[in-house]
Amino acid sequence: MRVSVFGLGYVGCVSAACLAGMGHEVIGVDVNQVKVDLVNDGKAPVVEERIGELIAEVVRTGALRATGDVREAIRNSEVSLVCVGTPSEPNGSLCTTYLERVTEQIGAALAEGAGQGGRRTVVFRSTMLPGTCLNLLVPILEKNVGGTAGVDFGVAVNPEFLREGTSVRDFFDPPKTVIGELDPASGDAVAALYDGVPGEVFRVPVPTAEAIKYADNAFHGLKIGFANELGAVCQALGVDSHQVMDVFLADRKLNISPAYLRPGFAFGGSCLPKDLRSLVYAAQRADVSVPILAHVLPSNSDHLQRAVDLVERTGKRRIGMFGLSFKPGTDDLRESPLVELAERLFGKGYDLRIYDANVNLSRLIGANREYIENRLPHLAQLLAESVGEVLEHAEVCLVGTGDPAVLSALPQGDGPVLVDLIRLPDAEARRAEPGYMGLAW
Repeated sequence: MRVSVFGLGYVGCVSAACLAGMGHEVIGVDVNQVKVDLVNDGKAPVVEERIGELIAEVVRTGALRATGDVREAIRNSEVSLVCVGTPSEPNGSLCTTYLERVTEQIGAALAEGAGQGGRRTVVFRSTMLPGTCLNLLVPILEKNVGGTAGVDFGVAVNPEFLREGTSVRDFFDPPKTVIGELDPASGDAVAALYDGVPGEVFRVPVPTAEAIKYADNAFHGLKIGFANELGAVCQALGVDSHQVMDVFLADRKLNISPAYLRPGFAFGGSCLPKDLRSLVYAAQRADVSVPILAHVLPSNSDHLQRAVDLVERTGKRRIGMFGLSFKPGTDDLRESPLVELAERLFGKGYDLRIYDANVNLSRLIGANREYIENRLPHLAQLLAESVGEVLEHAEVCLVGTGDPAVLSALPQGDGPVLVDLIRLPDAEARRAEPGYMGLAW
C-alpha cells in the first residue's frame, strides 16, 4: 500500500520505517526539515534499538522517503497515519493543537485531490481522549474536504502500543492490534496495513479504541505505583519485597489474570476492606507514604456513592433492592457494599424493600448478625419474601445480584427504573430503554 505518516517522532518514525520494512511504500511528513533530511539520508531522527539499520535499509531500497510537503504526501498515498504529539497542557488537559493543525492540512490536501486515485483513509495513531476523533477531528476533515467521513473518505483510530527502547520489536510483535473504525471500509484499510503481523486484532468503535490506550497506560502506571508502594512497606517492615512479589506473580488465577478487572459495583466483605486498612495503618506507623493504597477504600466509597446518585436522579422514593450479601451465593453481610447502599438510602428516607434469597435473619449468627444489627437494625422490616413483592413495591429497582430468579423476573420496557449494578446479561439491549440506568457500562 501507499502510506503517508505525519509526524516523525518516536511513534511516527518507527511506524514509517516498520511499514516500509513490511513492503509498503511510505512517505514520512514532518514540519522539521532536519528530521526530513535525516530520513532522506538514511539516518534515524530518534535513538532507538534497530531503528538506524532499518531506516538505512528501507531508504536505500526506496521504500521510505520523507518530505515537508503535505499535498505531495497525500497525493501519493492511500492511507495517512497521523502520529503527531498530544502533550499535556499546564493544567493537565490534553493539547490537541498539533492534531487540529495537521488534520486541517490533510483535509485541504484531500479536497484538492478529491476523486483521484480512489478513496483515501485518515488514520489517527496519536493518543487522544474518547470523543476527540468524532467530535473534533472528523468535523475539521469534513469542513476542509467538503465531504462526509465514512462516505467520501475513511477515518479510523489505530492506537500504538510501542515501548521506547523496544518499539521496533513491539511493532512486529504487538500485544494486540486495535482498529477503531468509522465504517467497515476504513477498518479494512487499516487491517491491510498489518497483514501478517501476529497477535489478536480488535475492530471496535472509534471511542473504544481511543479509550483502550488510556486503560493500558493507566493500569501500567497503577501497577508500577502499587509495586513500589508495597516494596516500601515491606522494606520498612523488614520483609524482602521481591520475594513477596515472586509469590504474588505466581498466582495466575486471581493476581495476574482477568479476575476483578470487569467494571461493576463496589467491593466489600470481611477481608479486603479490613486488610487494606491494616496495611495502610502499618505503613503510616512506619512513616511510609502510600497514596495509592491509602485511596483504594475512599475510591471504593465514591463508587458506591455513584449508585446513590443514580437513585436520587430518578426523583422517585419507593426503592427495591435485589441482593444484599457481599458476594452472590453467601449470606455474609459483613462490609457488604449493598448493605452500605441500603443504609445510605434508608438514612435518606427512601421507602426500601430488599430481596436476597440467601439472607434470612433467623439464620444469621455471630459476627455476621452483630454487623447487620449495628449497621441496618431495621433490616427485618425491609426484607421481602419474594422477587414479586419487591417489583410490586418499587418505582426504582437496584439489581446487585445475578440470581436467575431475579433476572428472569425483571420487566422489559415499561416498569420500574432499573439501576444495573452488575451489568445485566442483556445490558446492551436494555441501554435503549428509557428506564435503564447502568453503573458499569
